[in-house]
Amino acid sequence: MKELEKCAICPRMCMINRNEHPGYCGVKDKIRAAKACLHEWEEPCVSGINGSGAIFFSNCNMKCVFCQNYNISQEGLGKEISAEKLADIMLRLQKNNAHNINLVSPTPYIYHIKEAVNIAKNNGLAIPVIYNSNGYENAEALSCLEGLIDIYLPDLKYYDDKYSIKYSKAPGYFEHAARAILEMYRQVGSPVINDNGILTKGLMIRHMMLPGLLFDSKKIVDWVIKSLPAEVYLNIMSQYTPMYNAKSYGEIDKKLNYKHYESLIDYAVSIGLENGFMQAQDSANEQYTPIFDLSGIE
Repeated sequence: MKELEKCAICPRMCMINRNEHPGYCGVKDKIRAAKACLHEWEEPCVSGINGSGAIFFSNCNMKCVFCQNYNISQEGLGKEISAEKLADIMLRLQKNNAHNINLVSPTPYIYHIKEAVNIAKNNGLAIPVIYNSNGYENAEALSCLEGLIDIYLPDLKYYDDKYSIKYSKAPGYFEHAARAILEMYRQVGSPVINDNGILTKGLMIRHMMLPGLLFDSKKIVDWVIKSLPAEVYLNIMSQYTPMYNAKSYGEIDKKLNYKHYESLIDYAVSIGLENGFMQAQDSANEQYTPIFDLSGIE
């Protein structure tokens, strides 16, 4: 694939020839995925009654020390598939009454996804396509997906670089994520929810609060409210569960103080947040982590 000869898909700008060698993300020139299923644990307007047609991609351009999906994001568990196979999986999920196609951790595969979505649409894919991302994106690369993605669902993890570097090895995270989110909004606009309560188009942002980072989280909320229309949804999440290598970072090797979370919600409402989601305290539970067994991929 020509676009991978000097890979500049994400802010790391590896410039590695991924046709021959893996980039920083661990991905060469083939799609690698670990699961495809009807996912019931997304936001109510995403999962609905039938479930979201989630496709979990392997490998990642971030290195989050607390990643709950570390066996696919960091260790590369998964199976190689072609763009044609990915399109077939999308069509199968549609046939199984998924409300949407939910591409989870898709960043290294932008050009493969462009090819697969075009194939799927030419063969009858009619449900919305979601780009469900960690937010560490190049706005320029995202532009190639315009018209193919109906819903952007990015994380906005950190404001301060010292945290994005320490916990995710992602320098310049906020600068790049903010630019990417504005590009996402340019492409799809504000959320559109149908009569059945299902999101069909638009931008929705996720922010998972980390232990001890209330001040950083408030800056994220500030930016969202100042930079985007009030119609854009912000899901402020309390589901942080210390996993993977979080044990090596004592300050985050614990669950979130729920009172701090409630104070962040109060703050967001007080400065003008109109549309969003919050989570109950029991959402911080390992049972919500999918089991990656290659089901739906093989």
